[in-house]
Amino acid sequence: MDRRQVIAGAALAPLIVGASRAQSGPLRFVFPFAAGGAGDGLTRIVADEVGRALNETAIVEARPGAGGQIGTQAVINAPPDGRTLLLTPVAPVIIHPIVFPQLPYDPFKDLAPISLVTTFDFALAVNPETPVKTLAELVPWMKADPRRATYGSPGVGNLPHFFGALMGEKIGIAMQHAPYRGSAPALTDLVAGQVPMVMTTTSDVTELAKAGRIRVLAVSGRERSPFLPDVPTFTEAGVPIVGGAWYALYTKAGAPADMIGKVSQAVMAAMRAPAVKAKVLGLSMVPTGSTPEELASIQKADHEAWTPAVRASGFKPS
Repeated sequence: MDRRQVIAGAALAPLIVGASRAQSGPLRFVFPFAAGGAGDGLTRIVADEVGRALNETAIVEARPGAGGQIGTQAVINAPPDGRTLLLTPVAPVIIHPIVFPQLPYDPFKDLAPISLVTTFDFALAVNPETPVKTLAELVPWMKADPRRATYGSPGVGNLPHFFGALMGEKIGIAMQHAPYRGSAPALTDLVAGQVPMVMTTTSDVTELAKAGRIRVLAVSGRERSPFLPDVPTFTEAGVPIVGGAWYALYTKAGAPADMIGKVSQAVMAAMRAPAVKAKVLGLSMVPTGSTPEELASIQKADHEAWTPAVRASGFKPS
């Protein structure tokens, strides 16, 4: 486990990265959450590099809604030509099949794995005006006023959502979840003091923390994050929980194997390139890359690993 919300204001931004093939249109990279966060930035990096490698025009399309399901379904509804790609975190392809019995797709059947892209951890952040400087101070602060035991996350049914619930279980507080359509709006409300805390990815909190706009209390890895070395892990802070996740690239099942292979090779090469690695590390993520087969194995293993924890949370979709 340590490896790691319908359309609202869809944002479309072209990335011109080579000669366009008018007869088939551009490569479309769908990010299934709101634009503006680290995942959106990562999608643009990958689109740029893959488009360049394949001598294609690539565009990035943010399709937020239903915790990532809208964008995922958009890729599944596309032609199976491998030219519409999904750059997604774990939730739509690992967690949603566990918690949504009426999920309109099966990621194991309807999507074709292409490549793992990055790995990252989670982080718990509060507004710096909050009189809480450590995780140990957070518990009595929440118990003094149950309204404070509310945390935002990038969406319902994602790993930060369940990691927050797991934290509540460990500290003996019934945490209230406030889902957002992505990390960016959740953190905007945190900075504005509209939500007491946010559980999201380290990649989405690092720059805000360095700027003093938020305070990060703990990170979810087994070891401290290299991006936030002064922040303890949850375990170090007295709450023995560990978790992590990843971003990966998929396309619609049935896409040509040669297209999948070309894109996978382009992603792996990009994640090894020093200039690209520097950009990805700048997003507070660890660049990886993998074959389609390796991603399929990781997806299966993580689905099996997270299933007991998610079911134990008692979460039922409304």
